[in-house]
Amino acid sequence: MSVIYPWGCVVFRWRSAQTPEIAVDRLDAARAAGALLLDVREPAEFASGHVPGAVNLPLGRVAAEAHRFAGRSVCVICRSGQRSLRAAALLNRAGADAVSVAGGTRDWIASGRAVTTG
Repeated sequence: MSVIYPWGCVVFRWRSAQTPEIAVDRLDAARAAGALLLDVREPAEFASGHVPGAVNLPLGRVAAEAHRFAGRSVCVICRSGQRSLRAAALLNRAGADAVSVAGGTRDWIASGRAVTTG
């Protein structure tokens, strides 16, 4: 299934929760189009290395704060893509336009892209 977003036509894979995913190679374009990057790993994981410009909100807090993202485009990332799928589903139910970044920070780092620590 193709969905047209401001950053171009992207083919998403759909999981049981109907949560869309994008590959890490589409993340820069999504962010350039105004999407927020939300990293849902725990603070220590985030500090050990994250995509530059990402905002940290651990998965355990997403449900309580999901309303903050209503009406916004959000790319959700974690280590491998599992927690981000759950978080993106929660955000979408709260009115956000959220996608999960398949492969997560692991694939971002493996691709040789920049990482920020701290």
